[in-house]
Amino acid sequence: MIPVEEALQRILEKISALPEELVSLDQARGRVLARPVTARVSHPPKAVSAMDGYAVRAADVAGAPVELEVAGHIAAGETFSAELGPGHAVRIFTGAQLPRGADAIVIQEDTEEAGEARVLVRNPVPKGYYVRPEGLDFQAGDIGVSPGKRLSVRDVALAAAMNVPWLHVYRKPRVAVLATGDEVVMPGDAPGPAQIVSSNGLALCSFIEACGGTALNLGIAPDNAEALNSMISGARGADLLVTTGGASVGEHDLIRSGLHDLRMDFWKIAMRPGKPLLFGQLGEVPMLGLPGNPVSTLVCALVFLRPCLDRMQGLSEGKQKMETARLVEGLSENDRRQDYMRALLEHDAEGGLTVRAAPRQDSSMLSTLSHSTALIVRPPHDPARQAGDAVSILRLDNQVYPM
Repeated sequence: MIPVEEALQRILEKISALPEELVSLDQARGRVLARPVTARVSHPPKAVSAMDGYAVRAADVAGAPVELEVAGHIAAGETFSAELGPGHAVRIFTGAQLPRGADAIVIQEDTEEAGEARVLVRNPVPKGYYVRPEGLDFQAGDIGVSPGKRLSVRDVALAAAMNVPWLHVYRKPRVAVLATGDEVVMPGDAPGPAQIVSSNGLALCSFIEACGGTALNLGIAPDNAEALNSMISGARGADLLVTTGGASVGEHDLIRSGLHDLRMDFWKIAMRPGKPLLFGQLGEVPMLGLPGNPVSTLVCALVFLRPCLDRMQGLSEGKQKMETARLVEGLSENDRRQDYMRALLEHDAEGGLTVRAAPRQDSSMLSTLSHSTALIVRPPHDPARQAGDAVSILRLDNQVYPM
């Protein structure tokens, strides 16, 4: 068995970023940016008013209260051709360009009409008062979003404001998923007397899509070498093949022994759950063989598959983000495998983060994983822990990017 860190390193050595493609803004959210978003315009393009009121010269209202002659009216989207002269004001609305010569805004509440085409300004205002100067937000040529970032709704909004309608992003990984085993059937099918309903294939497809990839569900292959090789041929052209089940040591576990073109890099890692994990190359396609137990499948997907998907999309994250929490209850000594224990996060009376391990850790129990909010990560040979001890945790509620 090899350590988790070595296994991850060996996997990532064979994974690289995919080529770029050009997408429109309406398709960009969730994609990873490959080239910087550079502003094609300044915003605002000219100095504009931040409030409804009157555009004035600050020098003209320094001795307020004072009456000014109203020289015109400007709404957002309009321009004022003349230059504002001494003793004059222009009625202006939020977002409208300041006329030449104006350098401040008197808000509407600080004025009152003083006769036809005249306004009384009650209070003085300094230069720049309620003025958004040209390029306040950004200027043409500024970089708004840097490469290597997964694009959020906010990033799309900024690119649009910068007048950038198309973005260079990394291509989405195409990941083929094949479940195996005579003992499993698809949800909705009637299981036989010795069969169970399969969750792994659909769960992995959902995980891949949530992490920014495109899942290709190849179905469930029976425990037959000929059928397995036939179905797995559907992975040709994919960027990665993920199998689940069939990687252990039983006579019916055919992933290691029954695939004609498999060049195996390693098999078995010092991890619980997830010991029978396989990585290799099937023809031109990298292959990650996950265990068949449902919890093992998803924990291994989090630890190994997600970093692969990140790297393919040009993200720099290679390791999962660990945090620390204090145990609510003690734990016995760990063995030689790195352990990922399902657990619930809580808070103590002072607001500190605490964690409680689930009482049963059987790798077939999906309900425990579904109800958990974190994994307690224990290194090999970790000594017995007492309540109150600090342990490393991996959150389960923020492991895929926000939609």
